[in-house]
Amino acid sequence: MRLVRVNPRMSRILRLLVTALALCSCLAVPGLTPAAAAPAARGPAPAARAADRPDGIPPLTDDRGRVITLRGWNVEDKTGRGESALTAVTEKHFRDMRAKGFNAARLLVFWDDLEPRRGRYSQEYLRRIERILNWAHRHGIQVVLDAHQDVFGPAFGRRGIPEWAARTDGLPFTPHPDDWFSEYFEPAVQRAFTHLYEDPDLRRAQARMWRVLAARFGGHPAVLGYDLINEPMGELRDGEDLATAARRIEREQLTPMYNRLADAVRSVDRDSWLFVEPTPIVGEGVPTGLGRIEDPKVVYAPHFYNTAMEAGADYDPDAGWIEAYEAAVTVYPARQRIPVVVGEWGPLNNALPNMSRFYRDALASLSRYSSGWAGYVWCYGGGYCAVDAEGRFRANKEQTAAPYAAAVAGRVAVDAYDPGGGTYRLRYRATGRGAGVSELSLPPAPAGWRIAVTGRAWTPTEAAAPGRACTVWVLAAPGAEVEVMVTRGDVNQG
Repeated sequence: MRLVRVNPRMSRILRLLVTALALCSCLAVPGLTPAAAAPAARGPAPAARAADRPDGIPPLTDDRGRVITLRGWNVEDKTGRGESALTAVTEKHFRDMRAKGFNAARLLVFWDDLEPRRGRYSQEYLRRIERILNWAHRHGIQVVLDAHQDVFGPAFGRRGIPEWAARTDGLPFTPHPDDWFSEYFEPAVQRAFTHLYEDPDLRRAQARMWRVLAARFGGHPAVLGYDLINEPMGELRDGEDLATAARRIEREQLTPMYNRLADAVRSVDRDSWLFVEPTPIVGEGVPTGLGRIEDPKVVYAPHFYNTAMEAGADYDPDAGWIEAYEAAVTVYPARQRIPVVVGEWGPLNNALPNMSRFYRDALASLSRYSSGWAGYVWCYGGGYCAVDAEGRFRANKEQTAAPYAAAVAGRVAVDAYDPGGGTYRLRYRATGRGAGVSELSLPPAPAGWRIAVTGRAWTPTEAAAPGRACTVWVLAAPGAEVEVMVTRGDVNQG
């Protein structure tokens, strides 16, 4: 294949450039990494957004105007605290994720570790976050820093918001060790959220915490953005059902909180994306009550969990849960004209009879409206872990490793993977943004992959070696109608 209608001298230069990039990823030249070849793009420019999806949701774009897709996993250490905080996260996490074709991570950080005593920020904790970000950058992984909380924080035996910030007005709290999520509905926990949202000094403290993080990491090449608070909840009023309460909390408390935190971040970091979450009630197919966040770089970041499946039930394809979730979750980003990245998803019992169907249905749904996702969670063992102790995908989770367009320098018309047929198809109209270079990510496949490009475009990679992940660069002339077909090596093309 060859590039046509390009100045010969420029063609030679671009061929050398793209060939060098391809060598870094597909042939694994020692000493070269994807991060070194093509640094992770940061800080998208809203004016450069590509064409919206059919539902009106704009795609995520990078600072070169390319449409980007995030595929990755949450990375966490919920057990380490103080001197041991974040020590369970190692470089292996990022190396292994990249080796399976993923390009993103949502890193859980805890306010109670950052500021264990009011006004005193742990420099050691900041250094540990920086070390992790350096590993991520080394392996070409873009990171969203997530201010995580579970059931508010240490005041209730969990992690997240510091104990000194927990105000309960003496209301009771009863632990529920067999159903931790129900602890959100304990009176003391609910009142603590109300004080966080409404007390001026706690508002200032939360904003200062984010200024500390954003000032330290806003310039780091691995940082894509900040998830301002994980799974926020609030206090139900007498007579309110859960859906009504969730929409009120989102409208009256979360929306102003996000605007305050956006102002705090922007005082020190003008470039990174801000990820905002609704309450977890959206998992029941309830549209959010969030209002407008007055910032040009906002991503809607809901989670994708089903109550019955979280309690151990198998997936019921006939229940219509995924369809109801998709219909509800797309209303807000379409109205606000902001991209979607699902921050957490994935069942606990992934080996049940219908789970293979669940992964197929869920991945197809996510691809229709989101610019990416982070599965829960990249760890080595059982439960929610993506892989076992030997690094092999646990049952059905191998479906998450599929071809995708990590960056497209153009307006995407078709972006679809057929896992049964072993084929991936990308069709787009090249815009010339990002030097006209698009990037495809291919996971390891036993028989490798075959790549075919048609249109005024060229790739140096016509085949990917068996058993290793590969990044494929495609260079297109501005205005070209380009189609890329990727076929698994064991699929008969005849």
